[in-house]
Order: sequence, then structure tokens, then C-alpha cells
Amino acid sequence: MITLLKDLVRIKSDTIESANNALLFCESWLEERGIHTTVLQHEGKLMLVAEIGIGDECMIWNGHVDVVPGNPEQFEPFIEGDFLYGRGTADMKAGVASMMQAFYELSKESKSLTKKIQLHIVTDEETDGKTTKFLVDQGYTGDFVICGEPTHLQIGLQAKGIIQFDVILKGKPSHGSRPWEGKNAIEQAFLFDQQLRTLSFLTASNEFYDYPSLNLAKIQAGDRYNVVPDECIISYDLRFVPGQDMQSIISEIKKLAEKFPISEFKIQATAPAVTTEPINPFIERVAHVTSQFIGKPAVLFGQHGAADARFYAETGAGAIEFGPSGGDWHGEKEYVSISSMETYKNILVSLFKK
Repeated sequence: MITLLKDLVRIKSDTIESANNALLFCESWLEERGIHTTVLQHEGKLMLVAEIGIGDECMIWNGHVDVVPGNPEQFEPFIEGDFLYGRGTADMKAGVASMMQAFYELSKESKSLTKKIQLHIVTDEETDGKTTKFLVDQGYTGDFVICGEPTHLQIGLQAKGIIQFDVILKGKPSHGSRPWEGKNAIEQAFLFDQQLRTLSFLTASNEFYDYPSLNLAKIQAGDRYNVVPDECIISYDLRFVPGQDMQSIISEIKKLAEKFPISEFKIQATAPAVTTEPINPFIERVAHVTSQFIGKPAVLFGQHGAADARFYAETGAGAIEFGPSGGDWHGEKEYVSISSMETYKNILVSLFKK
């Protein structure tokens, strides 16, 4: 399993072509061990599906082999103590390698499995997740989904929803030496931002989240010192709390934007929250098995970010993020704990033991 992870890390999978190569490596590894795979393609991106077991219920294991760009040396994995360093170790080739190893071990006794397991490996989670969405749209869904993102063996059963939007504020140009003759669109944007942060949807909370998050991500305005800018575009990344109504939030923001003359409100992307409940029987099973391996009660928590679990959750499936321990993902010293990989693999296998 560690050799598999090292081989995956050495594949510099930060482009579509190289991520596809990493996926084809996974295909070869599984086929060499007698596991039939299906490779699909969508918009030039590959994805892999394999299935073992029988029964009416289906559990999906989802992982991605694409990574964010890194320095050349980050694609040369090395071990120090319990840590294996390299780009994509934590996020999330360790999760993929663990899932592949667990899938192989279970495939040797697949006739005794009373549930189906589908392994989904995709190539674009770090960009837009279209390959996972494509799989879901093609009917590759199940009753419960584990996305092997790094969670320190904690169970991320909820995730905030997403609304990414632009607001275009208008002003009136004038000479920079006579700003009173114009109307500064940047100042209008400041005023909009102040009022946006007082809206009621930002006070929502639940047992896993104290409040939504609002990130002012981009500002585009002005091109000369001596001109009062007549347009300012501000862009936000809003992550709302599971349980909030997305359309109500959008309506509240739109109503505020309408107070600013000739303004425009444009939604760029949305994603629903993941709202898996703790009483889900699959959650109870994962928590029970995990607690047996770690020697203490399993921790349930809510993710602030969003992973491919959201696409499965839209179908009504229970979906969680659950994976090994690691750190500094997307950073220069990204690593994964080798012992946690072994524990994670054993948990996945044990989920299907009586």
C-alpha cells in the first residue's frame, strides 16, 4: 500500500492529461489483481468504476488522483518516521491507495459480501468535480458514500453549501482631482459589503457550525489614479450552514443589491450543503468500527469546505468525508501518517465483516 502511494505521488497529476495517467495507473494496478474496471470519459477527463459484492445496498468509495500544482521535489516522496511526504499524499492519494488496497482485500472474498461496494476514482476534484457529477448523472449512485479526504479518521458528516456570486456596483466618473463631481463605485462596493455583513442569514448555526462564512474573494475596479471609477465588481464565496434555504439567502442578497442604483447581481456557482444525519445506520456502523480501532469514541464533525460528497448527497444518499491523518495539504510540506493509512484501510475492510 505504501509502495502504491509512492508510485501515485510520483505521477505529477496536476493537469488533465497527467491526472488521466494517474487514473490509468490505478486501472492497471486493479486489473493486475483480478479486479474488473470500467473507465469512462467526460470532456477529456477519465474516471474509473469497479464493483464487488452482492445485495440490495451499495456503498461507494470515492477518491481523486488529481492534485494542485507543486514544486518538482514534492513529486519525489520520502519517509521520515511515521510521515510520508509529497504532493497529494494527504489530499488525497493516501485515501485512494488505502481504498484500493481495502477493495483488493475484500475482492478476494467478494462472494461473502452482503452489500455491493463501488470504487469511484476521478480526476478533477481540485478544479470543478465534473467527473464525479458525471458518474452520478450516469446512475452510479448508492445508499452511502465515503469520500476519502483527509479527516484524521474523524467523520465529516456535513458540509457547508456554496454560493459564489458577483455584484457589479455603478458610479459616475469624474476627474480624480474633483471626486465630488463623480460617484466612486469602489466606495459603493465598500458600502454594499458593510450592509451585506449585517443580513440575517449570516447568523445561522447548527450543532456543527457557529455561523456561515463569507469571503470577499476579488475586487475589480479602476485603471487610472486621476479618474473616479464608475464600476466596481466584487466577488464573494459564501458557505452556508446545512439546514439553511439557499434560495432564501439568494433572495436576501438580491434585495440588498437592488438598493444600489443600476447594480447587477450574478450567481457564478452554487452547491447544496451535505446534511447527513448522525442517526443514519451507515454512520452508526462507521462510528462503531472506527471507535474499535482508535480506542475511543469516533468524532463527528462538519466540514467547512466542499468535496465530491456533495454530488452524491443530492441524490439523497448519506455521504461523508472520512480519511487518514495528514497535514499541510496544498502546502510545501504535505504529508500523511502511514499508521493512520493502515488503520483507515483496516476500518474500510472491517465495515463489511460480520
